[in-house]
Amino acid sequence: MAKLVTVQEAASMVKDGMTIMVGGFLSSGGASCIMDLLVEKGVKDLTLICNDTTFPDRTHGKLIANKQVKKVICSHIGTNPCTMEQMNSGELEVEFVPQGTLAERIRAKGAGLGGVLTPTGIGTVVENGKEIIKVDGKDYLLEKPLGADLAILGASVADKCGNLFYKGTSQNFNPLMAMAADVVIAEAGQIVETGKIEPECVHTPGIFVDYIYLKK
Repeated sequence: MAKLVTVQEAASMVKDGMTIMVGGFLSSGGASCIMDLLVEKGVKDLTLICNDTTFPDRTHGKLIANKQVKKVICSHIGTNPCTMEQMNSGELEVEFVPQGTLAERIRAKGAGLGGVLTPTGIGTVVENGKEIIKVDGKDYLLEKPLGADLAILGASVADKCGNLFYKGTSQNFNPLMAMAADVVIAEAGQIVETGKIEPECVHTPGIFVDYIYLKK
């Protein structure tokens, strides 16, 4: 399958009501080009799974600022006042998940697990509505896997087979999300011939990536 597409073709795959994973931490490791097109397209009622809601004028923060998102599952929202305003007004549902738990729930989906057990959140509002399982006399929350219709990743380098390399901390959440979505799209700062990325530098194998496009 030819994996190289245009950013316009990638944006056309995002439909109203989809659940989308967005990689990165704040705007590092996120995909920026496609977000501008999604704002123009006006796709709506999205559910975003992300570490954070970044800033109103960057990456997926623009979708929230433009009120195209109905729900966010994330670990914090403090850098985007639009998220807070919409949450407080009831326009946007926000599900807070401790950062480590968020990563593990995504990993669990990719690994085909039924969930993960964690003590984080025991005795707090985080445990409301969740199953508590006792192991060796200690209580744990059963946190269920998180999957998505589509993942949008930000890679530093991709080859034409879809193998991805992330520079520095830009790999935050990207490799996990590549394993947990039905369709995976990567925005790459550079696209090289297959074999140009050293095997030990491949953070996401191409088997997990469906489409790539070059960041403009």
